[in-house]
Amino acid sequence: MSLPEVLLWGCLRRGGLQGLKFRRQHAIGSYILDFYCASARLAVEVDGEFHGDADQARHDLVRTHWLSEQGIQVLRIAARDVLDEKTRPDVLDAIVHAAAPSTPPGSPSPTNGGG
Repeated sequence: MSLPEVLLWGCLRRGGLQGLKFRRQHAIGSYILDFYCASARLAVEVDGEFHGDADQARHDLVRTHWLSEQGIQVLRIAARDVLDEKTRPDVLDAIVHAAAPSTPPGSPSPTNGGG
């Protein structure tokens, strides 16, 4: 794992992020996901500088599309944001937000009197 992946894994392992259970280097189809939360069907990918390369960007797009067809949401995080102690809390908040179950349109929510 790269340094940003090691740092993020330290925050995610053993349910350390609001009890969410992640696996690292998880295989789905022909792809290896950096981190995967099965209960949220969420893949978290840490993107280093080479992800800006045109060929890599096309590969990432195909991969994200295939995972989406499997019902898996992909959250791409810039490695620099994981490395930066100031932005790391925002990264973790984004992961929690992405893992939160979405409310179907028209369903009551706790803020509009549902429940």
